[in-house]
Formats: sequence, structure tokens, C-alpha cells
Amino acid sequence: MKITRLKTWQVPPRWLFLKIETDEGVFGWGEPVVEGRAATVEAAVHEFADMLVGEDPHRIEHLWNRMYRGGFYRGGPILMSAIAGIDQALWDLKGRDLGVPVHQLLGGACRDRMRMYAWTGGDRPSEVGKGARELVDQGFTAFKMNGTAEMAIVDSHARIDEAVARVAEARQAVGPEVGIAIDFHGRVHRPMAKALLRELEPFHPMFVEEPVLPEHLPCLKQIAGGLGYPIATGERLFTRYQFRDLLADGMVDIVQPDVSHCGGISEALRIASLASCHDVALAPHCPLGPLSLAASLQVDAVSHNAFIQEQSMGIHYNRDNDVLDYLVDKSALAIEEGCCAIPQGPGLGVEIDEAFVEERAKVGHRWRNPLWTHADGSVAEW
Repeated sequence: MKITRLKTWQVPPRWLFLKIETDEGVFGWGEPVVEGRAATVEAAVHEFADMLVGEDPHRIEHLWNRMYRGGFYRGGPILMSAIAGIDQALWDLKGRDLGVPVHQLLGGACRDRMRMYAWTGGDRPSEVGKGARELVDQGFTAFKMNGTAEMAIVDSHARIDEAVARVAEARQAVGPEVGIAIDFHGRVHRPMAKALLRELEPFHPMFVEEPVLPEHLPCLKQIAGGLGYPIATGERLFTRYQFRDLLADGMVDIVQPDVSHCGGISEALRIASLASCHDVALAPHCPLGPLSLAASLQVDAVSHNAFIQEQSMGIHYNRDNDVLDYLVDKSALAIEEGCCAIPQGPGLGVEIDEAFVEERAKVGHRWRNPLWTHADGSVAEW
């Protein structure tokens, strides 16, 4: 069997889909994208096609190393996201060819279903209590919210009080048993994070995510030491080597690689295994589409330290189309009682409606994240 073509589609709301085709008619789907940089990743995918067309798609490890090591410059969000979607598609293709789900190729599932969480409150969080209650009524046992809007490097304590009040509202709305994840989104710099992390302790977060920007992770030891709840990060780390350094520092409790950004299923499994050596949990980042979610669930299926999975159904970014719209069988990713059964279909376990993809690709997208500024006109972190 030989790879013959890589086809890509930019589809609403902000996703990029990839289909790898072969001379024997077997195919596989993946989702290589960086939010807001879909066209750039798409170009990288087609550059990698020069290394892939004519090759045996079953040699996933060889092709992964060919893409990663075959270029003098490596790593980073664009290249690793392109590799990620290709890797997903190769695993999907292999599973389809052999008639088994990807997790069977990886040793078999260690769980039947995965606990999921949903988002509430939007980019500038509001009405979090009402939104949280609605999610619990839908059966979710955990949710995530943005902790704050933009915050200056040194801001007034009133901004901390506002953030704490929102978390207090959410906790009061759902009670003590529901997990609350609070995403700082890298918006909070070290001087304010020090105070905010401690002020949140009485509300027992399930975890706080990205308490500082990825480039400032070395300060976690100083600002988060002794907290009584877990710290999570990793969506903007792209290789096992970055996670190796983070884990060696001993200041993270949950790693969050994104299976569409970190080199795909292959690299996410290496990161999960590395985390397990440090007794650190896995919670893959996934605010994207159905292929990214299906790939994440295949990783969760075989990773004993996976404890919860992000998904983007109904998230505030999903305008025009949502996760299940592109599936032939929407039950493949159905969430019931806050959990999703591990997909059992061949490959990633989902069937993409290619005719619908073609139709929506005519609309496409040009999604960009908001550009925020502080009161003085300087650039704020989104």
C-alpha cells in the first residue's frame, strides 16, 4: 500500500480536516490545525506531503520520525500541529485497514468510558453560576471557566476580588461535589498570579490551568508551592522534551498536551507515559473538532493516568457549526451522564461526512483570536 494524496479542507468554525488516501482505497482522517493559523498549518501539511506520497502508511513510527527529524528546524506549534494531524490520519488509516479501533493497536483500552468536562462563561467570564448549573443538569460532573479577562502585569486587588467572586458564584451554584477547573489562559502574570492562586484555595478547584504563560513556567515553584489543589498546563507545549523539563521541575500535577498540536497520538502517548513516571495526571486539551476529540479519546483509552477529557460541544467559539455536525453517526461521540464511551469503530472510531465537509469548506473560515488591549493601549494577553 502506498500513500497517493493528502487532501485538506478548512471548515467552520475554525478547523482544518485532512484525509490521507492510498492506492488501495484505504484512507484516514486527521485534524491538523492551530487556532487562528489554519492556512499556515495547511501549507505545512502539504510540504510534508513531499515526504509521504509513495510511502507505506503502516510505517507510522518511521514516517513520524521522517517528518520530525527530516527537517533541520523542528518543533513549534505549526510543524508539530501539521505532524499531529498527519499522525492521527495514519493511525485512523491503519485501524480502518485492519478493522480495529486505534486503542486495540496500542494494547487495548484500560477503561470503558472517559469522564468529560464542558466550558461555561465565555472569554470574558460572566453568568458562570447559571451556566455551570445548566451543565450539571445536563449530567456533567465537571466544567471549566476562564478565571479572568485581561489583567495587567500588576493590577489592582479589585481584579483579584472579581475573579474570586466568579469562582465563588460557580461553587455556590453547583455545590461541593462538582469539579471546577479555572483557566488563567496565561492572562495572569507572576505578580498577580501569586495572590490569585492562594485566594482561590477555599473553593477547592479541580485544577487551575496555565497559571502563567508557558515561557514563565520556571516560576511555578515560587508561586504555586504548597497549594492544596492541582496545577495543570501543557496546551502550548509541543514535544516530549518540553514536558520532560516541566515534569523534572516537579511543579505540575496535570499535563494537558493537545493531540492536534503536540505531534499527534504518537507523541501524546510518549508524553502520557513520561507523566506517569512522575505520578502526574493526563487531561488532554481539546477545544477543537470531532477528529481531534476522537484521537484524544484513543489516547485516553490506553493511558491509565488520564482522568478527564476536554471537549468543545457548545463552546462559545463554535459558531455556524459544532463538533457533531461533521459526523455520519453522531452517537459515536455522544456524552451521557458526563462521560463518553471509548469509540469502538475502526481507526479513530468516527465516520466523517465528506460531502458535508466539501459543502462547508466552500464557506471556510478566517478565524482569529481577539486582540485585547489594556487601558493604556498596551497589548493584553488573550
